[in-house]
Amino acid sequence: MRRLSPEPAGELPDSDLLAAYPRTDSPLLRVNMITSLDGAATLEGRSGSLGGPADQDLMKRLRMQADVVVVGAGTIRVEGYGATLIDADAQAWRVANGLTPHPRFAVVTRGGDVPAKFFADPPARPIVITHAAAPHDFPEAAEVIDCGDSAVDPAVMVAELAARGLTQILCEGGPHLLGSLLAADLVDELCLTVSPTLAGPGSVRIVSGPPSSPHRLHPAHVLTDGTHLYLRHTRTP
Repeated sequence: MRRLSPEPAGELPDSDLLAAYPRTDSPLLRVNMITSLDGAATLEGRSGSLGGPADQDLMKRLRMQADVVVVGAGTIRVEGYGATLIDADAQAWRVANGLTPHPRFAVVTRGGDVPAKFFADPPARPIVITHAAAPHDFPEAAEVIDCGDSAVDPAVMVAELAARGLTQILCEGGPHLLGSLLAADLVDELCLTVSPTLAGPGSVRIVSGPPSSPHRLHPAHVLTDGTHLYLRHTRTP
């Protein structure tokens, strides 16, 4: 992967690529999403169909720097998430940098329907983020956090995760979860992969839900692997 610039640039070494997506000393809610050239969040029903090897590699690097990875239950069902998020190399990097071998994995559910695969042999205790009125038929091994009475309050969610020392939050969607985070003005950083694909009509955007106020972010960098673009925008310059 390399930076886009007027002059040809060489491949970024691994250390520079990690430095381009750093952990921070202050709490951070980072969102990682993908879109087609015409604004579609999915292709053939899945966001993964828009990506490629470099996109998967970047996802790994973002995950391995996070304290917790937060994903909506619908996205977990559609994309086929398992309980293990990172490979052995990423685990070794985390340990060498003073982190736990695995980030925590949190699912956000409004209706209590979480795929069994989420709970299957997890390397770290899974977290279920829900609300008091939702069904609570979850395995005893899961940590269940009620973040509201009849709906998940995203501000309460972030506060509850921070209270557990999970301040470096990576959200991987889906669109409804991102919409709720934007409505609550909680997004500090957006990492957006742009696929060189025209998906055509019919797909959702990366944000869904009720209308909310626009939010302006500041461009931090543009990288490319020769096919996809990798944009990073932050709350502050």
